[in-house]
Amino acid sequence: MATDAVAQLADSLAKTQVTEGELSYKGQGRKFDNAQSVEEMVKEIQEFKGLQALRLEGNTYGVEAAQAIAKALETKSEFKYCYWSDMFTGRLRSEIPPALNSLGAALMTAGARLTVLDLSDNAFGPDGVKGIEKLLKSTACHTLQELRLNNCGMGIGGGKILAAALTECYKQSSAQGTPLGLKVFIAGRNRLENDGATALAQAFQLMGSLEEVHVPQNGINHPGVTALATAMQHNPQLRVLNLNDNTFTKKGAIAMAQALKHLRSVQVINFGDCLVRSEGAIAIAEAVTEGLPILKELNLSFGEITGEAALLVAQSVEGKATLEKLDLNGNCLGQEGCDALREVMDGLNMGDLLGSLSDDEGEPEEDDDDEDEEEDDYEEDDDVEEEDSSVNQVSSPPSVPRPPDASSFLCFPSPDKLLKLGTKRALLFEQQVDVADAGKTAEAFLKISSVYNEEDEDVKSAVLDSIDAILRKAFASPSFQGYNFVSSLLVMLGLLKSEDKVKPVRVVPGHLQALEYVVRQDYFPQDHIAVLEAFMSRHIQALESCSSARNILKSTLEQVRPEN
Repeated sequence: MATDAVAQLADSLAKTQVTEGELSYKGQGRKFDNAQSVEEMVKEIQEFKGLQALRLEGNTYGVEAAQAIAKALETKSEFKYCYWSDMFTGRLRSEIPPALNSLGAALMTAGARLTVLDLSDNAFGPDGVKGIEKLLKSTACHTLQELRLNNCGMGIGGGKILAAALTECYKQSSAQGTPLGLKVFIAGRNRLENDGATALAQAFQLMGSLEEVHVPQNGINHPGVTALATAMQHNPQLRVLNLNDNTFTKKGAIAMAQALKHLRSVQVINFGDCLVRSEGAIAIAEAVTEGLPILKELNLSFGEITGEAALLVAQSVEGKATLEKLDLNGNCLGQEGCDALREVMDGLNMGDLLGSLSDDEGEPEEDDDDEDEEEDDYEEDDDVEEEDSSVNQVSSPPSVPRPPDASSFLCFPSPDKLLKLGTKRALLFEQQVDVADAGKTAEAFLKISSVYNEEDEDVKSAVLDSIDAILRKAFASPSFQGYNFVSSLLVMLGLLKSEDKVKPVRVVPGHLQALEYVVRQDYFPQDHIAVLEAFMSRHIQALESCSSARNILKSTLEQVRPEN
């Protein structure tokens, strides 16, 4: 859970190696209010030759005390490591910026070249970020590799100031031929929200050097997550990505899945408590299947993921020789789903890598009454559409026949309308359907396939030719999100719950028969086969009226499933 993630992060922050040339006052719990109180410390700093690291954490320092320490640092040109977390407990927030300003100014005066700057657990807010702004922009930070600002209460404003400072540092250092190569960025529990995260994402994208990013518990929703996802694609050496306890939802999860497809070095993914939901989990599973060869940990706990999606996640880690842990606790699997998940992992000889499922939320409740109401609404809508259509026909002048129109067919599909589109129907659909939009492509597929008739060769051929044209064009585009197409298809068929309020269509055999044709075509990615197979194997009411078509589709999916 979120608290566990924070504890793990705290442990990670604490595990800093003792550096040669280090002077430590760590964890003494002392209160230094003025210059007199730090006289002994100042003397030790002044006399320490080759000082590289100073640990001040676990004490509390007033402005005068910080200024005295700063004065002693002004001659320490070899200084590299600032371990200055938790050093303002009990201080007024107004005291913190001048204290940080004096310490930063001293490092600039000394000509120091920092490697680590750790100011975690100092609740200094946006004003505190202003206190280190000059330092971050200076040559002292051109060499910075680790920036740790966990639990500092920066807020949106602080996030923007920090992003601007890092951007300026990168530009100035690049102009001098030594661009900033920040490797580790830690800023959990800072209330960055979307705007703060988006500002930082722009800086991350510019740098392109990050290996670890930890931003848990920041109130980031899908716009901020999407911005971070885009930035991560430009950081090819990324190893650890921790966004625990933010809110992805489907949009953010799909964007992050797309980013993961561009990354080969990722070892740890922590998207626990991120509400990735089933559609997002499916997208992430496909990204794992396609790449991430050295993945060690995947955390998708507490994400409202259902059983089928969880199974796909489990299947995605097959062959990941470096995997150490898969965490799917706290989702919506139910007892049968938990058992099935354990069975799959055992079958992969990875049973011991699956984390506890003790906090599973159980299967989501099906709201049959709502589904019935939705079906009634559809019947009423269909009647209205038929009435409207007949009215239009009556009001149209009989001497002016309506020309073939792909948009008219897509509004009110019928076999007769499809045939009247003539031999250029495939081209007409290509022009009408926005294949850059996976959702609209899925909707067009269902509209066209709804008139499929196995016994009418003309209609059957017209349907398959039209679908072929649309999907071949769609999947040929490098930017087309195939997993989004499959996810949208499952949602529209009522096989997968969506966070969007999408009314499912009434499943007819033609939908499944056309899909059976599509999965056999060379343009259909094999990575999507397992997803479809998992959902076609479900016992679901929506498919009962199409049992024959479903069985044929299941059989075909088994045949075309890629061999591992």
